[in-house]
Amino acid sequence: MINNLPESQIVNLWQRLLVHRTELTTEGGEPIKIIYPGRINDEPGADFRDAVIATNRGLIKGDIEVHVKSSGWRAHRHHRNPVYNRVILHVVMWHDTEATTKLQNGDSIPTLALHKYIKDPINQRLSGAEPPVTSSKSGVKATERLTTGIIAEFLDSTGEERFLTKATKFHADLAQMEASQCLYQGIMGALGYARNKLAFLELARRVPLQSLESITRNKLPDEECLSRQQALLLGTAGLLPSQRQDRHQENNDKWIYKLEWLRSSSPPAETMSRDDWQLFRVRPNNSPIRRLAAMSYLILRYRPGGIFNRLINMVKEVPVSQSRHRLEKGLLVTTNGYWASHFDFGLANRMRNPTLLGSSRAADIIINVLLPFTLAWGKLTSQPELEQKSLALYRHYPKLTANTIERHMRDQLGASSSLVNSARRQQGLIHIYNTLCTQGRCSQCPLSQPEAGNHV
Repeated sequence: MINNLPESQIVNLWQRLLVHRTELTTEGGEPIKIIYPGRINDEPGADFRDAVIATNRGLIKGDIEVHVKSSGWRAHRHHRNPVYNRVILHVVMWHDTEATTKLQNGDSIPTLALHKYIKDPINQRLSGAEPPVTSSKSGVKATERLTTGIIAEFLDSTGEERFLTKATKFHADLAQMEASQCLYQGIMGALGYARNKLAFLELARRVPLQSLESITRNKLPDEECLSRQQALLLGTAGLLPSQRQDRHQENNDKWIYKLEWLRSSSPPAETMSRDDWQLFRVRPNNSPIRRLAAMSYLILRYRPGGIFNRLINMVKEVPVSQSRHRLEKGLLVTTNGYWASHFDFGLANRMRNPTLLGSSRAADIIINVLLPFTLAWGKLTSQPELEQKSLALYRHYPKLTANTIERHMRDQLGASSSLVNSARRQQGLIHIYNTLCTQGRCSQCPLSQPEAGNHV
């Protein structure tokens, strides 16, 4: 029976246990308390992300991995995988090995065996007699007594706090760099998503906006501008076919030949490593290669006047009532060129996909980069009307595509999808997650206080 247990059932059992018990003891005899169990991970890595546990050494934050048996850690080769270096607790049904749970970086983490805490027969526990759970809802009991109006007000408040925090960060960055470079770096970071954000930011520092716009200022045809920008971006990133051992070059591929020739004929420059980039298990349409191509198209589009001036003026001029359509259109990128028929170099699409930067990612850039940056720029340059316009656009921006953190937090708080009906409230959920849940500050959340309705 042990060998046939699916790990998904152990995950369910772990979550059920947490509903009734958070004070536990590891196999090493160390008492621990689960402050926040984390959220189910839908990406490569441990089963639960961003958990918080209390130990004799204080609060520890990281991931939790679940196995049927503790020997599963080595059997699955997690001890060789640096992705699992974030794990802080190994949860198993049975501890069947004397070996400690070792991370790839050499650290050891505690193991927690669940069978010691189960009084009912295991078959009964796993038979489905109890309804399955999809998360440990640490915030539901507190929010059940609150009205939707109170929760909505709190989400609006935290959503605005997140927005102003981003604007403050941009304001600090503007003191250190030229404004157009600051905005460009923000957009590049957003194009990288979470997994490649740091790599995109590093590339933005190595290939500044000034270098890319100097290409478009020359009297060159559009296709020549695109090829030179992409050769510079992809070549510096180390992502051209000749720089990657995992990508072969197609025979007679004129676009690859063009980019490789441009790169080889340019002055030598230090390139990023292939290891800087996360390309495994990235959706083909979201690959860094296609996103960097999208950046070249954006810069080309705004060659008259430059991307900074054009985007700032777009924010100034757009009516609040038409903000979503107009702003997203300004960042949407489609093409009929090479990237309409390729996911990567030498990897053709079966079906043409001309969209390099779609409306969903454009909306994320608007909410997380463009509007908070514009507010910061308005404050720095004494343009109060621009500050007010940026905030008004944010407050009225419709709901974006939900991400995994938002779905997790809606479940945590028992908030309906209809209640989280704006970008600001979605951002509020993310802010609660980042500043309270993942910091082990659940007891400090206003929604968990008996007098919540008095001070939210």
